[in-house]
Amino acid sequence: MSKSFHTSPGLRRLVAALALGLSAPLALAAQPAATEAAAPQAQADIVDTAVAAGQFTTLAAALQAAGLVDTLKGAGPFTVFAPTDEAFAALPAGTVENLLKPENKDQLVAILTYHVVPGRYPASTVVTLDEATTVQGGSVDIATAGSGVTVDGANVVTADVAASNGVIHVIDKVLMPDG
Repeated sequence: MSKSFHTSPGLRRLVAALALGLSAPLALAAQPAATEAAAPQAQADIVDTAVAAGQFTTLAAALQAAGLVDTLKGAGPFTVFAPTDEAFAALPAGTVENLLKPENKDQLVAILTYHVVPGRYPASTVVTLDEATTVQGGSVDIATAGSGVTVDGANVVTADVAASNGVIHVIDKVLMPDG
């Protein structure tokens, strides 16, 4: 039997809030089914934690361009599969620059929200799943082989980076939603 995260009316409200680039109060209407106690608490939120790590400058710029910074600074909780700067650099030439243009904001929002799962899911939970429904609405495939985990073919290179409003799993590839 496949194990996965399930969508709910609250998740659909969160998707709508993220897609519109609204701030955290609307996003808080969602009530994810994840457990809160599974990961250690940190003082900085997801955005500040990612910025402090120094390997997510492209992701931070993309979140800013998409209008998602305030949402991911909100209470959450969120699980973010965060591609590194190297992952963004591996995209075809001009892809990032094109996505950062204002006229491509909807596409950028779709890509970024495809990296976010509502709820706090530490590695100990992720490894038990086959898939997860993202804030974007699509599902990412999760596979465990040996000591490694992949999410839609991206390797999780660092797991369980704690943030006050969720958890970050660092991945080596930018995930692209279907369609």
